[in-house]
Amino acid sequence: MRRLRNRLAGALLSVLALSLTATGCGGSSEAAPGGGDPTSSPAGASVANRVEPLARKPEPRLPVTVPSADGERVTVRAAERIVPLSGSLSEIVFTLGLGDRVVARDVTATFEQAAKLPVVTRGHDVSAESVLSLRPDLVLAETTSGPEEAVDQIRAAGVPVLFVEAAKGLDDVGPRIEAVADALGVPAAGKELTRRSEQRIEAVRGDVPHGEEPRVAFLYLRGSASVYLIGGKDSGAGSLIEAVGAVDAGAASGLDKDFTAITSEALVKAAPDAILVMSKGLESVGGVDGLVKIPGVAQTPAGMDRRIVSVEDGVLLNYGPRTDQVLKSVVAQLYGEDGAK
Repeated sequence: MRRLRNRLAGALLSVLALSLTATGCGGSSEAAPGGGDPTSSPAGASVANRVEPLARKPEPRLPVTVPSADGERVTVRAAERIVPLSGSLSEIVFTLGLGDRVVARDVTATFEQAAKLPVVTRGHDVSAESVLSLRPDLVLAETTSGPEEAVDQIRAAGVPVLFVEAAKGLDDVGPRIEAVADALGVPAAGKELTRRSEQRIEAVRGDVPHGEEPRVAFLYLRGSASVYLIGGKDSGAGSLIEAVGAVDAGAASGLDKDFTAITSEALVKAAPDAILVMSKGLESVGGVDGLVKIPGVAQTPAGMDRRIVSVEDGVLLNYGPRTDQVLKSVVAQLYGEDGAK
């Protein structure tokens, strides 16, 4: 059950978390993507390193009993000391206007308002002792959070743990926001933030140039760990790629798994016109110059044109309140600031 799901997700999340820690991504993510290579991210394309809270700060009405994504029902009696176990969940809490109640963060919570909070988890490596030492009255977890033993230990200590379904695409933005808001006793704020987020996403999608439909491959890169993967149907990037008027090259080439080791044959078959990467991943291979040295990349249209799109690790696949900014960044880099590339 959850243990098996955690193990399936664990390897990738652990590599990401360790890489973020090794590269110092626990604080600000303002460093230029691609190790400072100006060709990796055009000016003005970066996602803001701050979240934008709702104009009116909501007041939680507790207790509430809400469904948890692991099948349990969770009663939340207080929300004064919140520990979100992912950057995405932290982003939602802060954007709802309740960031002053968050007492710790995951290493992937890279936005400015959370930067000074103590790091108690690293992706799939939750430390029950570190979490419990902060005396939380609510822990927010992804369905991929683990290890299961650590989460069970937190629950055994009497701390409510709410599981939220892991994000897979744009359709998850609203449900995730509302699940967190309901647990915090601010359902009206959740609906307001959902409306704002979805309206902003639709506004960006309305500005996407029509007609070109470039093929975009999502590559997961961690040069320090020799991890080079191409995303397939279940990578989590497909929804984002399609939203900007492009084709997921990995999925379209027949890659049914979430990720497959990069080979020259796989890249040639995918034939991407552009490559989407996380900025720290791009940096880890030496920027664009290093990326095109990976076997097969230079032989793709994307490699020949050096058409690379990079977005900060801590926000690219969050599918939350800043997803409109992610889309805007991808559109600007993919098509050019003026919509024509």
